Amino acid sequence: MDKLSVRDLPVKGSRVVMRVDFNVPTEEVDGKIRITDDTRIRESLPTIELLRKKGAKVILLAHFGRPKGKPNPKYSLAPVAEHLATLIPPPVQFSPDVVGPSVEAASKALPEGGVLLVENVRFFKEEEENDDGFAQSLAKLGDVYVNDAFGAAHRAHASTTGIAGHLPKAAMGLLMERELQYLQDELTNPAHPFLVILGGAKVSDKIGVIKSLLERADVFLIGGAMAYTFYRAIHIGTGASRVEEDKIDLAKELLALAKKKGVRFLLPVDNIETTELKSGAKSRNTPILSEEKGISEGWLGVDIGKETISLYKAEIAKAKTILWNGPMGVFEIPDFAAGTREIAEALARSGAKTIIGGGDSVTAVKQFGLADKMTFLSTGGGASLELLEGKDLPGVVALSNT
Repeated sequence: MDKLSVRDLPVKGSRVVMRVDFNVPTEEVDGKIRITDDTRIRESLPTIELLRKKGAKVILLAHFGRPKGKPNPKYSLAPVAEHLATLIPPPVQFSPDVVGPSVEAASKALPEGGVLLVENVRFFKEEEENDDGFAQSLAKLGDVYVNDAFGAAHRAHASTTGIAGHLPKAAMGLLMERELQYLQDELTNPAHPFLVILGGAKVSDKIGVIKSLLERADVFLIGGAMAYTFYRAIHIGTGASRVEEDKIDLAKELLALAKKKGVRFLLPVDNIETTELKSGAKSRNTPILSEEKGISEGWLGVDIGKETISLYKAEIAKAKTILWNGPMGVFEIPDFAAGTREIAEALARSGAKTIIGGGDSVTAVKQFGLADKMTFLSTGGGASLELLEGKDLPGVVALSNT
């Protein structure tokens, strides 16, 4: 990595503007907003604590929800500030202003080790427009810049890219550093066999990832609804399962490309199929070479089957590096969670370097209580996919080189 790290910044007495990803899930209980999963907040704590111990004044910038460029109490970061104050020692302050004299004065008045969370930057349309004047106003809040919001690093916004050009140093935080290490550096020259497990609903979401990783991977294991688009490409029946009709030709191309490169590309050999997408619905395990030749007519494929689980577990046991992005089925419904759960359990005991590439895969791993058994869980969704595709992330490009 040739980008400046927060570890290398002399920050004692300096104001550090730090972009974080506090776009956390919430619910309203008795008229009060409650955070239901504070993972993203907790992931930022090591960088915040490092800066505080170094004697910095920490000014946090974040977005929350989609307020469409104007103030909306529903998307205020005030509840997040309250929650943050329970996770780190005081003082933690909150500014209802994003830019202007009031918040600038508050940033300067912070004691060393103090923390100030600024209101939602997306209350200004200039944020998502990456307006240079707005970026300059944000820069007035600090002396140096740190970006630890990997989940927003694929967005060229004022607080993720524009601001970096108006401060003398722009460094990556500890979370950003770890994300780049595992999703980029570790996968450039992975230990082999290198196994890629891809699931989820759409082939279209993973096209770039598949093409990029075909250059390095030894085996692909495919699950989720995206498998059924590949089924159609090789004339296997999909019943009433979700299929991307406009991506069938592309699926054929990807299968041909894998064959050309000598990469094994495995599809489910059996599936759990159901008549209704709900708990308690009639379901059965059906081989794709049954009399119905694939998913039965009128039935939905909702998970990989028992034989596929055994086949995939055998591949996992042989791997040295494993990247997993996307569940094997509709794991949110317990009846259809077995495939995703057993794959997660196989990864946990594999002994391989296991990298979980963000999104629903991370949710599943946590749901099954296996998060601490994995090498790395990414906090990014779209950012993870773009990095795996080999794309440059604007929020990383904007940082100072070492």
